[in-house]
Amino acid sequence: MSPKRIVSVSEEEIEETVKRWQRNPMLKPRIAKVVVNIGVGESGERLQKAVKVLRELTGQEPSIRRARRTIKEFGIRKREPIAAVVTLRGEKALNFLKKALEAIGMKVKASSFDDYGNFSFGISEHIILPGVKYDPNIGVFGMDICVKIERPGYRVMRRRIKRSRIPRRHRVSRMDAIAFFVKELGVRVV
Repeated sequence: MSPKRIVSVSEEEIEETVKRWQRNPMLKPRIAKVVVNIGVGESGERLQKAVKVLRELTGQEPSIRRARRTIKEFGIRKREPIAAVVTLRGEKALNFLKKALEAIGMKVKASSFDDYGNFSFGISEHIILPGVKYDPNIGVFGMDICVKIERPGYRVMRRRIKRSRIPRRHRVSRMDAIAFFVKELGVRVV
C-alpha cells in the first residue's frame, strides 16, 4: 500500500479551477452517480431490515450483493447474500447527497477524494440523516456512500457504437472534485 499523502487545498487553487470552468463549460464536473451500500455480513432478517432502510431512505429498490469467497472467521459462505446497494442518479442523487453531507456536518477529509475525482465517506448510523426517526423494530445501520464525478463527454467511454477513451486532460482530478464540492455544495474540506 502506498503511504498517505498530505493534501492541502488553498482558496487560490479552488478559485483558479472555478475560473477554468467559467472559460470552458465542458470542464465543469457534475455528479454522475451516488452509490449507497449497507454491508451486513450475513443473510436473513438483518439483511431484510437493511433493504427496508435503503428503500425508505432512497425511494428505490435495493440490489442484493453476494459474497465473492468463503471467509470462515466471519462465518460467510461464497454466494451468500451479505449486502444491499442502491445507485442514485440525477436529482435523487443530489438530494440524497445533500442530506448525507448535512448528517456529517458538511465537513470531509481531503483524503476521501481519490486521484480520479471520486469521493467516499461513511455514516455510522442512518438515524443521523435529517428526517429519519429511530425504529426499534429495524435497529441502526451504518452505510458507505460513494460519489462518482465526471465531466460532460464521458458518454464516449460508455456508448456501444464508436466507444473511445477519455484523454487524461479531460479526466476529473482530485483538485477538480474538491473545488466542485466546495463551490457547489458548500462542503468544508479539512
